[in-house]
Amino acid sequence: MDDAVTAKIESLDDWRGAMLAQIRQAILAADPDIVEEIKWRKASNPLGVPTWSRGGILCTGESYKDKVKLTFMKGAALASGTRLFNVPADGVRRAIDLKEGDALDAAALTELIRRASALNLGEA
Repeated sequence: MDDAVTAKIESLDDWRGAMLAQIRQAILAADPDIVEEIKWRKASNPLGVPTWSRGGILCTGESYKDKVKLTFMKGAALASGTRLFNVPADGVRRAIDLKEGDALDAAALTELIRRASALNLGEA
């Protein structure tokens, strides 16, 4: 586990940190070769954005005041058969917005990450 991702999660001392920790666990359960790191550090977000990759970026985990957003870089190619995506497609990307009180379907997210990884690796 990347210490910078841990620091980002711990900086969110409300429901968002707990949600991001659950998300992280589900993502890392999908494949031991997934790389997690922080990207896009800037003055307005010095702890950056948690990012998970395998053969390219799988998804990012951004935190906002009212939600945690998982954005899948090739989500449009994964859209069929998944009920997790709840944000309209943005070109090739698709997203999942999780709000306070939402339950994470960890098993479904783990499977979605496996499919995203296979797609990145040309195995889908």
